[in-house]
Amino acid sequence: MKNIGIILAGGIGARFDSNQPKQFMKVAGKMVIEHTIDAFQNSTVIDEIAVVVHENYVDKIEQLCLNNKWSKLKKILRGGTERYLSSLVAINAYEEYGSDINLIFHDAVRPLISQRILIDIANALKNYDAVDVAVHASDTIIMGSEYQPTITNVPNRNYVYQGQTPQAFKLNTLKKAYDVALQDENFRTSDDCGVVVKYLPDTSVYIVDGEQKNIKLTYTEDLYLLDRLFQMRTIEVVEKKDLSGIKGKVIAVFGGSEGIGEAICNLAKTNGAKVYPFSRRLTRTDIRNYDDIKKAFSSVYKIENAIDFVVLTAALLTFMPFHEATQAEIDQIIDIDYRGMAYVSHLAYPFLKESKGQLLHFTSSSYTLGRPFYGLYSSSKAAVVNFTQSLAQEWDSVGIRVNCINPERTKTAMRVRNFGVENEDSLLDVNKVASTAIATLLSEYSGQVIDCRR
Repeated sequence: MKNIGIILAGGIGARFDSNQPKQFMKVAGKMVIEHTIDAFQNSTVIDEIAVVVHENYVDKIEQLCLNNKWSKLKKILRGGTERYLSSLVAINAYEEYGSDINLIFHDAVRPLISQRILIDIANALKNYDAVDVAVHASDTIIMGSEYQPTITNVPNRNYVYQGQTPQAFKLNTLKKAYDVALQDENFRTSDDCGVVVKYLPDTSVYIVDGEQKNIKLTYTEDLYLLDRLFQMRTIEVVEKKDLSGIKGKVIAVFGGSEGIGEAICNLAKTNGAKVYPFSRRLTRTDIRNYDDIKKAFSSVYKIENAIDFVVLTAALLTFMPFHEATQAEIDQIIDIDYRGMAYVSHLAYPFLKESKGQLLHFTSSSYTLGRPFYGLYSSSKAAVVNFTQSLAQEWDSVGIRVNCINPERTKTAMRVRNFGVENEDSLLDVNKVASTAIATLLSEYSGQVIDCRR
């Protein structure tokens, strides 16, 4: 049986607070629909992909297909005004292929679909004509009255599920269900499995276990949850990354004389990279000085004729009550932690554009919540995250990836200077951070904030 992934992207985002449909919003460096199609493209059980989209966005899908080189995407179909009409469009598009076709329908706005779910669906279709994906309801479900807000029934939670997608069918089964359904003048449906259950009652619909992270982007607030879930998934992949691919790559590291920067330099060299560390102590490179950074990049390019990766670890943390800081101390923190970040990023652009490389920043666990006595530092680290996500989108069109590492409290000289001697068991080893950084450089991710923990 040939498995066809049908990506349903016909929605126009009526409940979404945006000037464009939610499937085209960006999260974790890509449009939501790009993540979704990637999952089907990379699946070992999907043979072909079709996208059903509103006619106003056909050109957009065509361009995304060219940019992403999705070899399995064979059809771009114009969707209907209601969901079931989009399903019918897909059925009609593949009807001529006969009975040896499985259609696997998935919401474009569920970008975290796992390969495990797709494999389980493909296996279930060997024995069943229809398959749904669902998770057990975690909350008590109540049934309400049609006429007033009162409870009419409380079903046993052990047998209650929350439906997700994909929903999958042998083509002939779903077509037969719709043939019957469309004869019903009172026909109403919200999903395809509901059509099979109602109009082909003798057909069993198998339930594949879904996942809590397989969420649907419905409201603007969901973007923040999706972003965090992508971060968690990215961490799992990065931690398993083979670092040998760094061999021969050219890396410029600003802040390479101590702490995390030094550890990155050492580990990259050990794995065969061409590493150029810069700092005030090593090379008299001050990231507050635009010309110093320009000279640093020029010196590397003159030798190597390429720069593949740029890493910025340099930062200044001063632990003191803000009202006691002098103007000079305030200026120094802002210049190093923010202006330096902007300067390095700005000057890295032409080199990374040429190499299709990556810019890697560092934030801090304090970025999510301002800490007393080092508010300028923690707020600048929040800015690093925002800046990373912004540049990832802005530079995606020229092939530059931009990511950010968020390490736990790490044993570095800067931390010792500010917090004294701490229990080493409570601190992250700089070599673990260095390994995560290099694995991130070798990944295809962009726009990610990657947590590094003990």
